[in-house]
Amino acid sequence: MSNPNDVDAALALWRFGLGAAEGGITAIKNAPRDLLREEIAEHAVPTPIGAQLRSSSDLLVALYAYQQQVKAERDKPTAVSAAPVAVATTQAMAGANTMQGGQPVTMQAGPMPPQPQSMQVDKKPDTPVSKRPYFPQQILLAEADARFNGTIHEPMIGFGERLAMFWANHFSVAISKNGEVHILAGAFEREAIRPHIFGRFEDMLLAVETHPAMLVFLDNQQSIGPTSDANKNGKRGLNENLAREIMELHTLGVDGGYSQEDVTSLARIITGWTFYRDEKRPGPQGKFMFNASAHEPGDHTVMGMTYAGGNLEQGRTALRDLARNPATAKHIATKLARHFVADQPPPALVKKLAAAYTKTQGDLSAVYTALVEADEAWNPTLVKMRTPLEYVTAMLRTSGIKPKPEQVLSMLNALGQPLWNPAGPNGFSDVTDAWASSEALATRIDAANLMAHQFQGQIDPRVFVGDRLGPLLTADTLQAISRAETRPQGLSLAFLSPEFQRR
Repeated sequence: MSNPNDVDAALALWRFGLGAAEGGITAIKNAPRDLLREEIAEHAVPTPIGAQLRSSSDLLVALYAYQQQVKAERDKPTAVSAAPVAVATTQAMAGANTMQGGQPVTMQAGPMPPQPQSMQVDKKPDTPVSKRPYFPQQILLAEADARFNGTIHEPMIGFGERLAMFWANHFSVAISKNGEVHILAGAFEREAIRPHIFGRFEDMLLAVETHPAMLVFLDNQQSIGPTSDANKNGKRGLNENLAREIMELHTLGVDGGYSQEDVTSLARIITGWTFYRDEKRPGPQGKFMFNASAHEPGDHTVMGMTYAGGNLEQGRTALRDLARNPATAKHIATKLARHFVADQPPPALVKKLAAAYTKTQGDLSAVYTALVEADEAWNPTLVKMRTPLEYVTAMLRTSGIKPKPEQVLSMLNALGQPLWNPAGPNGFSDVTDAWASSEALATRIDAANLMAHQFQGQIDPRVFVGDRLGPLLTADTLQAISRAETRPQGLSLAFLSPEFQRR
């Protein structure tokens, strides 16, 4: 019979964390639940680091410079010098406006820090800018490298990193939208989500809805108040995309009791929410701004609450009230319980999480604490199937493999969960049925074989699976691995075992 602490240690790592690195279960087995609570108390979430991981403002300035270069080449292909895009974007980043103490500050121009070889943009002087690797994709690769070769390997358990994945999916943006979202997806997670993971939900909500990535993704910069000064000719109007998803996906939930009239009213309230993207308009490029001339004037009512018109605070207050709504508490509680515990989470668990949310007015650390202290969350039966993102993360973390980011992105694409690129604003599915098709499982076989052949060292697959899975390992899985004819085959079977794929 397994020691209860060993089981809790395995569940802490595999259900709430990123999977067990070498010796991981042994390292925390004396107090696994206490260590999980400690990660919450310490707000432990790693920070992605890399030379190209700049602010949204810097990235947008660099993107616009890149786009101008490409356009110039296309307009005058024989007259424009083929200066390397890396130089132009570096100069744009170095001269970009940043903010310190609420004031715009110009950075000193200088060379970009050294880049990993796989991140460098083609610098051949005879290669036109328009023919070189797509600049936003180069930034995406750098963001991926910082996570899959960085942050997933740092924490002892990794609850904070798992939460970063959860919230990035809750507040989904898709890089396929356009170049702006493509280059900003990683910065969006770094700036709007990670700093607020253990704070108040309303603070994360406000950061998300005012971030350029979300404003572009859901077209709010195109939304103009019908009777605003900016629409005197009557040719422009509301775009309700952001308002609708705020209510349906980000806060209340589809059954949250709102009406179409509420959506329209919220859309009016957040008209004018945009960011500096026109160099002719004074202000720090890439930073959020409230465009009063595009804002729909007057008082507006949402969910029975009337908000006085006039300025940015009208929208901020409306979002805070949505964040504190009981429907939001239930929606967030249900999604967290579904993500960590079961596709059909125990009603008692959802009730506990919602109560913690309501009591603390959305203090997320209190909600997480209620989750990890609930007996329902520690059932040793593994019923949740890992999403492709979680599965690839677990293979990399448990094996210590650090591949090129291109390989990771390719694998996630093949498995059906391309990084930061869901088909819609509702993100990727969080239930087992979405990932358990025969085609999906066949692709996992290919991924497991690939990882098994990259595993360095001569570890015995039986030793590997025993160390990483501990008391979760079944006799059937151990027997199957023991019968493997080669070491890579044994490791592949370990990656494909039910215990590895489920949590």
